[in-house]
Amino acid sequence: MVNALLRRLSRRSLPLFFLALPLLLPLPVHSQPTTVERTQNDGEIRDPASETAPPGLVVEAGDAPIDATIALRMQQELSQLLGRVESALIAAQTLGNLGDVALQALDAGGDGVGLGYDDGARVAAAKTLLRDFPELVRQQHYGEARSRWLEARSQLWQSYPNDRPRNSAPEVRSIWLDRGTIVAAGSKAGLEPLFDRLARAGINTVFFETLNAGYPIYPSQITNSQNPLTEGWDPLQAAIELARERGMELHAWVWTFAVGNEAHNRLLGQSSSFLGPILDDHPQWANLDHRGDIRHRGSRKTFLDPANLEARWYLIRIIDEIVLNYDVDGIQLDYIRYPFQDPSAERSYGYGEAGRSRFQDLTGVDPITLSPNQVDLWNRWTQFRVNQITTFVGDVHELLQRRNPELILSAAVFPQSRHDRTHKIQQDWESWIEAGIIDVIVPMTYAADTNRLGRLMTPMLADIPPGALLVPSVKLHDLADIVAVDQMQLIRDLPTSGYALFAAERLVDNLKEILQQTHGENNVAQPIPYRQPFKAALDRHRALKSEWQFILAAEQLWIDDEKLRLWQASDRAFVEALEQLAEQPSRAQVVVTRDRLDQLQQGLPQWLSLHRVNNTYQVDTWEHRLQAIEELLAYGERRLAN
Repeated sequence: MVNALLRRLSRRSLPLFFLALPLLLPLPVHSQPTTVERTQNDGEIRDPASETAPPGLVVEAGDAPIDATIALRMQQELSQLLGRVESALIAAQTLGNLGDVALQALDAGGDGVGLGYDDGARVAAAKTLLRDFPELVRQQHYGEARSRWLEARSQLWQSYPNDRPRNSAPEVRSIWLDRGTIVAAGSKAGLEPLFDRLARAGINTVFFETLNAGYPIYPSQITNSQNPLTEGWDPLQAAIELARERGMELHAWVWTFAVGNEAHNRLLGQSSSFLGPILDDHPQWANLDHRGDIRHRGSRKTFLDPANLEARWYLIRIIDEIVLNYDVDGIQLDYIRYPFQDPSAERSYGYGEAGRSRFQDLTGVDPITLSPNQVDLWNRWTQFRVNQITTFVGDVHELLQRRNPELILSAAVFPQSRHDRTHKIQQDWESWIEAGIIDVIVPMTYAADTNRLGRLMTPMLADIPPGALLVPSVKLHDLADIVAVDQMQLIRDLPTSGYALFAAERLVDNLKEILQQTHGENNVAQPIPYRQPFKAALDRHRALKSEWQFILAAEQLWIDDEKLRLWQASDRAFVEALEQLAEQPSRAQVVVTRDRLDQLQQGLPQWLSLHRVNNTYQVDTWEHRLQAIEELLAYGERRLAN
């Protein structure tokens, strides 16, 4: 009843139980030092980039009591895992000839061909436990309930079809290739096996770390320098050539306002007091905290003042140098924010010379004299800093449009609430989408388990405006391979356009083999959603329809004949419009296609109301995939307008 009401209130039928239930039994935050500096713990002042998702549910063996709330959480978590595994199993079983057997089932409205979908003993055991669980708890058989729950979770993880291809839809399969891994490669020949591994794993987009800690990884004329760790070769040019040979895109990953840190100084044998190559030459460009300190107290990084027009122009020139001299496919902005701060604890940033002067010119007030207690002026100060970030993103967008409109602009951003981001790091990426100045949002949805990932993504997905593609990320550090697979499946089952893996150095051994088996290099040729949104939408619908056909042919679709006929008619009308749009894109055809998609989305909950009773996750997933197609249409329309 509650879920049905929530679906009526919002078109985004997301798994809202992630939000509705209280947070219980927090798990420890794992921290493992790596060569990828962005994940470092900022110590006393925590940087959101180092945080995992909200605490998840911890279940341990033993006879400890299970109260009603925890029992509900356990049932829901296992039910969601069961849904993800079944979703993957269906994708595997609908591939190839098996899908062809059922090809005409939905359109013809037949009774099915009795494929006998077999969900396996492990899946069946999990379903049995979900039926038995409430009675086990009622009778206080807590030990048995816990042990069977843990065994069922383990068995479901083992049920993932990781040994064979799946009927996969076009998606962004991206990965960050970090400076540490590039340095370790040492040459184009050293990078080559890494790119081979990425291609075999089906990666189609590489975010290549190009500007890090103020140092370009290539020989730059703007900075008159190159990262000393890569002198003697040009990693960016080498990576572009290797990506091209394998049919992958390469996007230059740029640290924007973070321009130095002590960790990088140690790698270069420099003094810990070195501010980085940019601030060493231009200390007046520094972003200062309210005490006048340059270095962030937690991360020990240094930042440029986003309000400093000279510093902004310097960054624009570097980006321009990259796109003029290198055949990159896009730019990804990282550290596109102010340093992390906590205004309530009197820790704030933005007090560089330019920031103070420009705000004082606007308001007559030196922001260094303000406190959060002065609500109106403090809000103006906060919005002033937010605007510095947003207008810089707009400047980069304008540059790329001028140089080559086919260049894709993405940003690695925080998934925390809009309120928290604007007040703590002045990052309002929703406004970038609304302004049409960003193509792909890559939220750093780092989570230690899939339940946490769901809790992190749900509010973000509920509020994201249309016009850009969403590509959540999976942090591979300290993550079991099967949990990474499970998180990728959750991302696929929500209204998203793909995933990003952090980072390339961790895509090894078993996980690489799993990705190669399930969606290897044969899928690199699929349309990338940000590159061909309408063709990707068409292929995504074909993959979705093959699932409908398979379930119907297997005689497992609970629907009466009249509703099936209505569904068939609506779907045929949508497909006709979508095929025409993919063949001859136009804004007028987008309007027609969106209208027919809206009719399909409005009707589906009614037509599948009976099927939803015992297949809630499956129906929700189908609705999410239609929402993802809707996002592709909105993004494609925006690209047409540009």
